[in-house]
Amino acid sequence: MTANHTLVESPIGALTLVAEDGALTGLYFPHHWYRPDPATFGPCVEQGVEHGVGHGIEHGVEHGFNEARAQLTEYFAGERRHFDLPLRAAGTEFQQRVWALLHRIEPGRTTTYGELAAVLGDPALAREVGAAVGRNPLSIVVPCHRVLGKGGKLTGYAGGLARKRFLLDLERSDAALAGTLF
Repeated sequence: MTANHTLVESPIGALTLVAEDGALTGLYFPHHWYRPDPATFGPCVEQGVEHGVGHGIEHGVEHGFNEARAQLTEYFAGERRHFDLPLRAAGTEFQQRVWALLHRIEPGRTTTYGELAAVLGDPALAREVGAAVGRNPLSIVVPCHRVLGKGGKLTGYAGGLARKRFLLDLERSDAALAGTLF
């Protein structure tokens, strides 16, 4: 498997997208809390197509970033509520279970770490759920920003609380326009 990455401008700063074999494996903010070593991201490609030679990848090969870039643009414009991209997030079995629950949280809605722990069958797992949510490598696409602390408190986010608030406000505005109650 060969990793590649690209940068995508957004209203919340430049996003680094990482993919392997056409599947998105990472989406990171500047100063992301748990950002892997950029050396693992592979060569940088622009607009989804690698520029230059010498990276062991055929020049001009599409790497799967064009669709991710398009869907992110639609999302930030309020035109997309769900992502439809091939994803491959590396994590433990527990992390995978938590991340699967994140996909079930509808835009414009939120839940808490404790509520996710209860769905997993043990409310005492709230801290472990929080750790798994914090290690989500696919921010925005796997909507970890929709998870709040006890009592609905805006708590930690790998991209920072200002970005979390922006994403929640964007989705609430979008949901209100669509007539969704939350």
